[in-house]
Amino acid sequence: MRVAPIIGLQMYSLRDLAEKDFLGTLHKVKEMGYQAVEFSGYYATPASELKSVLDNIGLKAPSAHVSLHYDDDRSKIKHDITKQIEYAKEIGLEYLITPWAPLPEKPSADDVTYLANILEFVGKQVYEGGLQYGYHNHDFEFKMVDNNKRVIDLLLERIPADYLIAEFDLGWIHMGGQKPVDYLMRYAGRVPLVHFKDFGAGRRDTEIGKGNVDLKGVLQATEEAGVQYIFVEQEQFSSSSVESMKKSLEFFQENGVLQIEHAQKGNGC
Repeated sequence: MRVAPIIGLQMYSLRDLAEKDFLGTLHKVKEMGYQAVEFSGYYATPASELKSVLDNIGLKAPSAHVSLHYDDDRSKIKHDITKQIEYAKEIGLEYLITPWAPLPEKPSADDVTYLANILEFVGKQVYEGGLQYGYHNHDFEFKMVDNNKRVIDLLLERIPADYLIAEFDLGWIHMGGQKPVDYLMRYAGRVPLVHFKDFGAGRRDTEIGKGNVDLKGVLQATEEAGVQYIFVEQEQFSSSSVESMKKSLEFFQENGVLQIEHAQKGNGC
């Protein structure tokens, strides 16, 4: 049975608040009407304390972005990921996501092979630790390699699905010259998490539904594709991060994905 995705917020969107009061910002997220969060850091918060706050306010937290140290040796990578797995399991996460990878302006097949080997190494460790591992794209992963295939397709072809799921950032797919809904459906069943990111003029992002990305079309396909969580992400704001996150939530209310009363309750209406 298909289930509508849960609407969440990538905490990087509220980094200006989280840096000052991480746990208090989680309360604000819940009050706005979001149902889940994806972490981009824990601000030195003990896992037990974070888990308690999430449980008390009723906020789901399925995933976190975890950077890799690509220049370190495998033993260092393994040590770092082991600590991330332990923390993630204590707070109840299901997914660890790598948000970025270094690639040259014109990636070669060797560059992609090197990256794929690292991601598979990490993915196997995460899988054996009882979680799932994923990769979050930007636009450069949609460059062609040797005029053959795109970086993202090569990565997803070479690495077994058990070791790597896709967390497609739909805005960056658009900026990479591709149709977000096409990629979502191409890898249906392997994309449990997506980022909704909208772009206006140039490379400046904006509130969901206010830009040029066909996110409404994607929204209609999420259930069929097996998407479980949609995370709103925005980096640049015309007024404030909180106001932008509230405006983005209206997109999901207007399209019948999120009940309006959730947000009304959170906003004190």
